Amino acid sequence: MNQPPPKANVTGEGQDDDLCDPGPSRDSKIAFPIVGIVASAGGLNAFKSFFTTMSADSGMAFILVPHLHPSHESQLVELLSKLTSMPVVEAKQGMKVKVNSVYVIPPKNFLAIANGRLQTTEPSAHPGWRTSIDFFLRSLAEDQGQRAIGIVLSGTGSHGALGVREIKLAGGMVMAQAPDTAEYDQMPKNAIETGVTDCVLPPDQMPTALVKYIEQPYLSNAQNSSITLEQSADILNQVLTLLKSRAKYDFRPYRKPMIQRRIQRRMGLAHIDSMTQYLELLQRQPEEVTALYKDLLISVTAFFRDAEAFRVLEQEVIPAMLARQTDDWPIRVWVAGCATGEEAYTIAMLLFEGAAKAKVVPNVQIFASDIDAEAIDTARAGIYPASIAGDVSADRIERFFVILDENHFQINKQIRAS
Repeated sequence: MNQPPPKANVTGEGQDDDLCDPGPSRDSKIAFPIVGIVASAGGLNAFKSFFTTMSADSGMAFILVPHLHPSHESQLVELLSKLTSMPVVEAKQGMKVKVNSVYVIPPKNFLAIANGRLQTTEPSAHPGWRTSIDFFLRSLAEDQGQRAIGIVLSGTGSHGALGVREIKLAGGMVMAQAPDTAEYDQMPKNAIETGVTDCVLPPDQMPTALVKYIEQPYLSNAQNSSITLEQSADILNQVLTLLKSRAKYDFRPYRKPMIQRRIQRRMGLAHIDSMTQYLELLQRQPEEVTALYKDLLISVTAFFRDAEAFRVLEQEVIPAMLARQTDDWPIRVWVAGCATGEEAYTIAMLLFEGAAKAKVVPNVQIFASDIDAEAIDTARAGIYPASIAGDVSADRIERFFVILDENHFQINKQIRAS
């Protein structure tokens, strides 16, 4: 991808209003956080360590999605029932999630959540998805919004990396196991490398951090959070002025409800319930300024995220553009607010596919920009977790990607050079 002459500013280009403003939890009947905990190799000991220290009346529900070989039966229900007085049950189709309860994915199934109820399906119904881990975390983000909490424990591969990004985008909270405490550190390391993890802790320290987090107004009084912050308009302006001064980004054009929720999310993570105290924290700790502006940037996207928009682009817009293409009149596309590059590469794939159908040589230049320098670096490298296979067809992966290893794909040089 190329960099364009103009510089994108902080006005939310390329970001859908609904994505920037996750709003309250999707299901008003679910008034408690739901914690999705995922793991693969080495996950059993991590689960046991977590539930040994988690109180039975935390005010949360827990859904466990370990990645098991299809021939292995799960013993989690039996093992964890000995460690906690919370009910521990195997998830069943249509089961409503209840507070202070633990649910375990059944063997040989995919698991999702919709309207606060569990949905089980066979893996064959989800071609492209290697495991239920990212599939479940994405559904948790979509269903529960800011009440979603994702935790990535021990495991191999990059499972969970896509899912935790979706949870962060929805306004939820993300934890990863401290890699030096994991039997297999690839999963937590890949989650941490996404840049969206809020806490990195050993499993036995996570329960305390979770309880402190959910006690803050961001979740305990979610419906009234915007009113509370509206009453602190002057302090909010001081926060934005500080961000402009320290981080060099002006967030004043952003939608105030989104800014308010993101600030209150940071307050929850810092265990602060006063805007005045949070302003003082920002003044004392430069790292909190960095964390806040990264939360506001929301550098998260996905391949083919808006299916209908890309269908129109593929079937109506691109054929018309290719019909007008000449050697002296190339097709130029600018993706503003490109985040980590998935949208720009999606458009590139569609353009090359359209050119092949029209039997023309593509003369294409794609520019992509974002104010987040780290996101641009990721986009430029074009390396993504193998779980993108849930969004990108096998044919497209074969044509447009290079398989670096079993856990990572890279956009090929032809697309990256477009």
